[in-house]
Amino acid sequence: MKNRKELRARRHQRLRQRIKGTAERPRMSVCVSNQHIYVQFVDDDAQCTLASASTAGAKAAVNCAAARALGQTAAEAALAKGISRVVVDRGGFKYHGRVRELVEAAVAAGLSISDKTGTEDKTGTEDKTKTEEESK
Repeated sequence: MKNRKELRARRHQRLRQRIKGTAERPRMSVCVSNQHIYVQFVDDDAQCTLASASTAGAKAAVNCAAARALGQTAAEAALAKGISRVVVDRGGFKYHGRVRELVEAAVAAGLSISDKTGTEDKTGTEDKTKTEEESK
């Protein structure tokens, strides 16, 4: 039987087959450990990190409140580097709890989350209009 770490790594590999960051739309890579949360904005074409943020310097607990604060900090760091659109790489973690709070705080701070192909931004308004048109 495989342990949790190996299973998460396999989920992350499957996810990375579909997600790729570019200079215009970098990958927002999220890593959650027992002690810290890390966020990096990665350009996979150039293989470099454009901006990053983490809770490593803080002595606070790593909970949803810390994830919210980190999402705000990460968004400010990305916006300072000229990054406004990103694709989220949840790192094999569930989009729940700390990961969800971090991403939602980053979106509230001004980042735009795009889908994996980079064709449209996900703001929630497109989904509502599509369902209204389909119901007619």
